[in-house]
Amino acid sequence: MNDALPDHRRLGRELGLFDTDPLIGAGLPYWLPDGAVVRHTLEEYIREAERRAGYRHVYSPALGKRELYEISGHWDHYSDDMYPPMRLGAEEVVLRPSLCPHHALIYRSRSHSYRELPLRIAELGGMHRAELSGVLGGLTRVRAIQLNDAHIFCTLDQAVEEARAALELIARAYADLGIEAVRHRLSLPGEGGKYVADPELWRRATVLLREVLDASGLEYEEAEGEAAFYGPKIDVQIADPAGRESTLSTVQIDFHQPARFDLRYTGADGAKHRPVMVHRSIIGSVERAVAHLIEAHAGAFPAWLAPVQLVVLPVAEEQAEQAAAVVREAVALGLRAELADPDQGSLGARIRAARLVPYQAVIGAREAAAGLAALRLRDGRRPGELPLPELLSRIAGRVAERGTALWE
Repeated sequence: MNDALPDHRRLGRELGLFDTDPLIGAGLPYWLPDGAVVRHTLEEYIREAERRAGYRHVYSPALGKRELYEISGHWDHYSDDMYPPMRLGAEEVVLRPSLCPHHALIYRSRSHSYRELPLRIAELGGMHRAELSGVLGGLTRVRAIQLNDAHIFCTLDQAVEEARAALELIARAYADLGIEAVRHRLSLPGEGGKYVADPELWRRATVLLREVLDASGLEYEEAEGEAAFYGPKIDVQIADPAGRESTLSTVQIDFHQPARFDLRYTGADGAKHRPVMVHRSIIGSVERAVAHLIEAHAGAFPAWLAPVQLVVLPVAEEQAEQAAAVVREAVALGLRAELADPDQGSLGARIRAARLVPYQAVIGAREAAAGLAALRLRDGRRPGELPLPELLSRIAGRVAERGTALWE
């Protein structure tokens, strides 16, 4: 990658977000405290967005019996990307490459009426893929993945609207995160035995996904050979600073797995019917999402996502005690605030060191005497001196609103 372009691998290490160790292994990064803050905040944002949209969250294990993936079709069509089975007594268990079989079983564990549908099940869950060493890179291709996944079990008549609503959730999240989709792709099957051999399944799902895209008013391109093994999907494509595309978010309509797991609901007529399974992921893998955010913002995250949101800078040691009190008040308001005291260098050096922090509050002798702070924004603007309670309240308000605007 061109050194002039933001590279999440370099920035991630420089900013203390994540790193790797050969004793842990390739494709298995660990998260440092500031990176863990970004990840946790992103995960909480997604959970809250899903909760407001009517999703119920679950937890499921990252292991499953080999038989589970034989039923789902992963073993026949996806085993090259899976880790080999581990024998536990008479059983073989596998690190899961996907969450959907587990969610199908969660649905199947209870009987369901048509009145319960759509039933939206979401999870930020771990999965593992046996990526080859040559394709691993930073956070974009890893072997242990935290996936923002969800599955909607619904009637056929509900599937298009549920998929369309999922695209709306994705668009809203991208706006709050300050990122953009470069295009939408309808990913279709290609030649070969990679895909489930059921032409009618593919036809029905493709017709519905085209209807979803048309209803959303989105321009899209069709791409053969990019579908999931069990059905077509809508891929939301992003691009890194060098223009290289990858898929971040997806929406799928699936007839295959409901049939494989014999999923049912009781209809208004009292008979058993097969639900449709809509797969959707707002931000895909947390690892890839954070990698893209690092590069898209060159490390200067939106204020609500930033590891440190406010740094308080006393001009001299005489203001240090008051500045520390401001930090405590900010933390009590839920802000991530730090003190940069004079022991860390000149005021100019401390300001430069905090250049990626959204808000800098400078307290000199005059400000301390008047209960004020001079506010500096990361983008160079200086809103001026503000009473400390107002300054903290307004910053907390901007953070709570999320989005990308630093100030009114």
